[in-house]
Amino acid sequence: MGLFAQLTRHKTVEQLQSEAGARGDFRRVLGLWQLTAIGIGGIIGVGVFVLAGQQAAVNAGPAVVLSFLIAGAAGAAAALCYAEFAGMIPVTGSAYTYGYAVLGELVAWLIGWDLLLEYALIVAAVASGWAGYLISLLGAFGIHLPAWAQGAPGTGEGHVVNLVAALVALAVAVLLTVRTEWGARFNTTIVAIKVIGVALVIGVGVFYIDPANWHPFVPARIVDAQGVGHYGWMGVLGAASVVFFAVFGYDTLTTAAEEAKNPQRDLPRAVLLSLGVSMTLYIAIALVLTGIVHYSSLNNDAPVANAFQALGLRWVGAAIAAAAVAGIISVVFAFMLAAARIWFALARDGLLPAWFAKVHPRYGTPYRPTLLLGAATALAAGFLPIGELAELVNIGTLSAFIVICGSVIVLRRRRPELPRAFRTPWVPLVPLLGIGFSIALIYGLPWITYERFVIWMAVGLVIYFGYGIRRSRLAREGA
Repeated sequence: MGLFAQLTRHKTVEQLQSEAGARGDFRRVLGLWQLTAIGIGGIIGVGVFVLAGQQAAVNAGPAVVLSFLIAGAAGAAAALCYAEFAGMIPVTGSAYTYGYAVLGELVAWLIGWDLLLEYALIVAAVASGWAGYLISLLGAFGIHLPAWAQGAPGTGEGHVVNLVAALVALAVAVLLTVRTEWGARFNTTIVAIKVIGVALVIGVGVFYIDPANWHPFVPARIVDAQGVGHYGWMGVLGAASVVFFAVFGYDTLTTAAEEAKNPQRDLPRAVLLSLGVSMTLYIAIALVLTGIVHYSSLNNDAPVANAFQALGLRWVGAAIAAAAVAGIISVVFAFMLAAARIWFALARDGLLPAWFAKVHPRYGTPYRPTLLLGAATALAAGFLPIGELAELVNIGTLSAFIVICGSVIVLRRRRPELPRAFRTPWVPLVPLLGIGFSIALIYGLPWITYERFVIWMAVGLVIYFGYGIRRSRLAREGA
């Protein structure tokens, strides 16, 4: 077999569908609302409670609502493409598995390797944001952690480690190691609390909006002493590139395909439901938050809670902090669940050692990847600032979105006769819009993000050519 044939070998859609029906690695315990809750849990979190305020203060001003709309447009186009694949190929692995079916093994490996890092860093970033809200909530009750335990090095005087963030990453890993349905029930409850908290922000905040805070809606562009610019339309695009981190997450539910009771029907519905609900809440939050206080005051670890406290509504601030503390955990839950299952899928296909592709004999969960992810994300959350983490994660997910959108076009041309439980509308227009928006958002990321992405992909290529190309299941089967 030639090198090109090796790199592009792939499983057919029919093979994947057959394997999905025959496999018994996981227990099918998740219904539509639990899947939707995983999606909403993955989307709504740090974006509402932290990044909306921070990006308004740092990059976009009140026009952060436009940043969410730009990021949401990219997310919506990609979500429609994900929904088509989710209904057609209900197999653990999400974008990795879809890429394997259409573009071949090398591209699939790079997507899986990419998403493994992205999801792990999201867990760390969200755990860091969660810790900021918990510390704020504890402070409201007169409980103060020692300075060394309050944040990563360089984030404040005396900070040594973000101890709370590290501990929550470990705790969620343990929760995900036990039965999936236990974690899903816990997650659904937490998501409900979070949505109530967001509704409280909107319902109370709308009465305190001062339209003067929205002027100018797009503040004039400013370049600081280091030559870094913000505000203006470039600031809006830059903020969109960062808040995109907050509008994907629906893809996490597709990684649980083999744990869904009726994946062909429920996965596409859950993808679209979770994104629709979340984007409605995001836009409302962005308008309310920049309307009740001046955007320049929002650059802190708990901008929503602090904004209401500045208005003298301390009870609302405390309630929001409590909802954030409860709700942001669901984002950690969703992305750690997704990362562990992608790691499991890579190992099951032979691209990583099979030792990782073992489910717990009692709980039926991919416990080895989950516990290792818990340890790794705890270290990242404890010792890296949230800003650096958020910038790192987006380029990989945007790259995966480009691949998924492109794959829909390719598969429609290559296999138009395949039955599809959900069909992406207006192909190729919608996938091309998803690709275009994703490229634009990648353009808005800082240069250091590109450098780290290239390094991670280079490491992935070394692993693939040194291990996976010869040891994958398709290589062993002589495909």
